[in-house]
Amino acid sequence: MAELDIGQHCGVEHCGQLDFLPFVCDACSRVFCLQHRSRDCHGCPEVTPIADCEKSGASTLYPCTYKSCSGKELVQVLCPYCEKHFCLGHRHQPDHECEKLEIPKPRMCATQQLVREIVDSKKSAAPAKGRKGAKSSETAAKVALMKLKLHAVGDKSLPQSERVYFQVYLPKGTKEKSKPMFFCTKWSIGKVVDYAASLASLKNDNNKAAAKKLRICHAETGQVLPLDNSLETLISSSENPLYTGGNIIIEYLENETSMLQDANSYLI
Repeated sequence: MAELDIGQHCGVEHCGQLDFLPFVCDACSRVFCLQHRSRDCHGCPEVTPIADCEKSGASTLYPCTYKSCSGKELVQVLCPYCEKHFCLGHRHQPDHECEKLEIPKPRMCATQQLVREIVDSKKSAAPAKGRKGAKSSETAAKVALMKLKLHAVGDKSLPQSERVYFQVYLPKGTKEKSKPMFFCTKWSIGKVVDYAASLASLKNDNNKAAAKKLRICHAETGQVLPLDNSLETLISSSENPLYTGGNIIIEYLENETSMLQDANSYLI
């Protein structure tokens, strides 16, 4: 019976251990075992070694470069845009105020202004009954938001001025259909995903390459919201904006998915 060729040998000459889940160094691109996975432990030629890990048994800690943050990680967490190292709490672009963060610019301003003027003219020409109906809808929306605020869960330490409330519709197959929550407007969508998953006790494998990822989707369009965008940016967006008191959907999706199919079925 032929032997299975599984795993790879550690690139350290005096080690050579066969590892079934080897690590690839992001600096020299060589393969190593668990013990020699860090740059210092395998004497990476791309960096200056600071310690003999095999003798000391010490682990390298990578400090966060965000302002006065004192966080450290056992593995490198590099921003793919500015290429600086951060802790897990500041790994998303908005969280470390990335110098290469691109803020979406409003488009079709002239067309939108024209549409607003047409809508406003229609409202002014509408009969009294129509105005009464619009006022009733506005009152109903305020009442719905008050009920949402009454039952929503979230970080109680957040100032009221920074809170944004959503009815969060949970993945299909979950015992609960939805859960009212509030988040900070300054948070990135990536942080909203992590926090919502913890509040709803959802399995979160977003750090595993092969697993399906938890994603936040627009309840009306089904669009998958970018993890690096902040809530503040999406609320002020001119195209399909989010709004406090509205609905969002959290679901497990494949990495390449950009649109949630049958988004309306979650709200029924």
